[in-house]
Amino acid sequence: MSRASLEKNPHEVASMFDGVARRYDITNTVLSLGQDRSWRRATRSALGIGPGDRVLDLAAGTAVSTVELAESGAWCVAADFSVGMLAAGAARDVPKVAGDATRLPFDDDTFDAVTISFGIRNVNPYLDGLREMARVTRPGGRLVVCEFSTPTNRPFATVYKEYLMQALPRMATMVSSNPDAYVYLAESIRAWPTQSQLAQQISDAGWSAVRWRNLTGGIVALHAAVKPG
Repeated sequence: MSRASLEKNPHEVASMFDGVARRYDITNTVLSLGQDRSWRRATRSALGIGPGDRVLDLAAGTAVSTVELAESGAWCVAADFSVGMLAAGAARDVPKVAGDATRLPFDDDTFDAVTISFGIRNVNPYLDGLREMARVTRPGGRLVVCEFSTPTNRPFATVYKEYLMQALPRMATMVSSNPDAYVYLAESIRAWPTQSQLAQQISDAGWSAVRWRNLTGGIVALHAAVKPG
């Protein structure tokens, strides 16, 4: 299986990520023009975590995002359903757990904060994932979702969509071990809800005080919320 479809069968999606794991980090840096680093820093800042906090980094992949979160002094665990991705990040010294976002292997109210970066699009159904994140977060705990979104400037949005469907797959051919997977990436971004639509769905999943902030002109959005206490 070289790529998943937008039906997002969990086995297909996990297999696709297993296939791109070896060069995943460098591919992300190239395709984002180096913006991935600033997006990770913004996510850590939005979570407001520090020493004594227990943090779940869901869909953590190779755990590069988990290492960034751990810079805060919090205890952070990486979870992903792609064993290949976790294996590719084996050298990163953070705890790692294989798990499905819709059936997390953690007790209720375990974490002070939970985050998912560029992974909620791959969870099917993602509302179940958002509910599971709420289940494992303590009352008053925090959520931050970092995800590709809808650029706020219409002319820029047109250029961006053209980049997604044309330039991104071609660039992936030069750096990725599975360029077809980045066709799925482009299609899944185009089909993703807008900032306000996702905010409503986060609220529907049981989170409160939902808000968002655009990064890089809306290419990425940070959605933050709190579990009612």
